[in-house]
Amino acid sequence: MKDLTRGSIVSHILTMAPPIVVGMITIMICQLVDLYFVTGLGEAAVAGVAAAGNAGFLINALMQVLGVGAVSLIAQAVGRKDRNDANSVFNQAVVLSVLFGLVTLVAGALLSRPYMRAVAADEATVEAGTLYLLWFMPALALQFITLVMGSALRATGIVRPSMLVQAAAVIINIALAPVLIAGWGTGHALGVAGAGLASSIAVLIGVAMLFAYFHRLERYVAFDPAQWRPRLDQWKRILNVGLPAGGEFAIIFAWMGVIYYVLRDFGPGAQAGFGIGTRVLGLIQMPALAVALAAGPIAGQNFGAGNAGRVRETFVKAVAIASVVMGAFTVLAQCKPEWLLGNFSNDRETMGVAGMFLQFVSLNLVAQGLVFTCNSMFQGLGNTKPVLLSSATRLLTYAVPVIWLSTRPGFRIEYVWYMSIATTTLQAALSLWLLRREFGKRLVPRASEITPQQAEPEAAPSAPASV
Repeated sequence: MKDLTRGSIVSHILTMAPPIVVGMITIMICQLVDLYFVTGLGEAAVAGVAAAGNAGFLINALMQVLGVGAVSLIAQAVGRKDRNDANSVFNQAVVLSVLFGLVTLVAGALLSRPYMRAVAADEATVEAGTLYLLWFMPALALQFITLVMGSALRATGIVRPSMLVQAAAVIINIALAPVLIAGWGTGHALGVAGAGLASSIAVLIGVAMLFAYFHRLERYVAFDPAQWRPRLDQWKRILNVGLPAGGEFAIIFAWMGVIYYVLRDFGPGAQAGFGIGTRVLGLIQMPALAVALAAGPIAGQNFGAGNAGRVRETFVKAVAIASVVMGAFTVLAQCKPEWLLGNFSNDRETMGVAGMFLQFVSLNLVAQGLVFTCNSMFQGLGNTKPVLLSSATRLLTYAVPVIWLSTRPGFRIEYVWYMSIATTTLQAALSLWLLRREFGKRLVPRASEITPQQAEPEAAPSAPASV
């Protein structure tokens, strides 16, 4: 366990962020490698895998419910020096991760094809996306327990083990992708099914590795079967913090679905280009997101300890670092987008859409970094409802106009990106205002005057009575 209530905040951020960003980048690289080998299967396969990958945002919504709830409550418990509550939250999050994983498997089996029919441009794309999803669902289901373990470590200021496990799993995935997708060395190419299967095998190995770390080395929070009996009071605490954050990812899923919908009339090439562009955009956003993810536990521990001044300082320093990083990537995307896109497709239309998307939407990067940081601060404070409000506002102000525009004569693909720039800027301004209001409500008392009840957004529940 690392005490984040003392020492330089900038040093804490810069120490925690690199392992976080390495872990996220390796995951994104894995997805890009899958896309790279899938491009050899044709345009429909690329569009199908890209559209199916959007379903991952919906699963990420469920993951964020557990991850955000666990990070927030465990970090605050660490700040209060309440190890019993930290372990109780962790073990109940483990129970929820098993339940959510089972729900994911069932939903994937029942809904993969209806989802693809709703967003795909043609039948070939539907078939490719459905096949990929069915083989990829085990990976998504297993990631729930991985996320809970990683979130618990991050809440205690430890990020390196999760990064190493993610990197190892991604290396395994990258090694398996050409073998299973293209049939290298075996002569038995599984196509898009191989992409999903490679991910599922790699995630399974990663879960085993992280579990071994917890069993042998982790001491502050640990698996305790005696605490796996469902406790609805702890579930309520986790869900109260996590559900709004999960709702944000569900909104991102809806936002992506709107874009795929309005791009249908431009053909599978446009959808494939958007899919490649979003993967690359996600990759260049990772450093700023890592800074924000590092800031969340720092804010949470200091809020739990009653250090209001350090909570504010965490926000200021995180915004400054994220803005510098995002500003640099904005310049690169504007001047040399081809450096970022590489050669993911030989189709000119696909790469043209990807390049246009990247140049337009990169103008959002600084604003998006501000949104990331505000969201993490809300998580640290234990109130994520403002996150849901700002994301819902963005979806509403984007979806209604762009769907209406898509029905008008002369609708151009550039209009989709113009609306994205405007609504992301609006979301950043709204998030900043909401956070300022939250600081005013939560951080008015001086740190020395804050009582444990004020520092804790919700009182830790007492242990259940023995029977």
